[in-house]
Amino acid sequence: MVGNSNGVYGCRSASKLLEILNVRMVGAGERVVVLSHGFGTDQSAWKNVLPYFRRDYRIVLYDLACAGSVNPDHFEFSRYTTLDAYVDDLLAILDALGVERCFFVGHSFSTMIGILAAIRRPELFLKLILIGASPGFSFTPRLIKKTRSS
Repeated sequence: MVGNSNGVYGCRSASKLLEILNVRMVGAGERVVVLSHGFGTDQSAWKNVLPYFRRDYRIVLYDLACAGSVNPDHFEFSRYTTLDAYVDDLLAILDALGVERCFFVGHSFSTMIGILAAIRRPELFLKLILIGASPGFSFTPRLIKKTRSS
């Protein structure tokens, strides 16, 4: 089980996580591409590149728990004080969707999520494409609240 003792966000099912994080799978191809947005935005950041992938790939889109599009009632500040919770979410999404291998495209904050997920489960990731990667992040619940309110 991912998350705290009550599960992800206090939920018991992976299907609830898919709903909470607005997970979508679009496209027609055999191969899977995960598009993971940066801090302070949501999956709409990919809207202009998405049409170029739809024909040849199945694309997984989701919102990070800190995204403004995610209901803040489902955001546990104490859980998201490290990158591990975000990695847990990504891996739970891929498992729930039955993804066995994928290409991961991460922007900014999500680059570290992808790297850590690939360290945990290297067999799951064919390639990591890292856009605007940063070597690390220092964040606190105060920073997260500030980002959500802007």
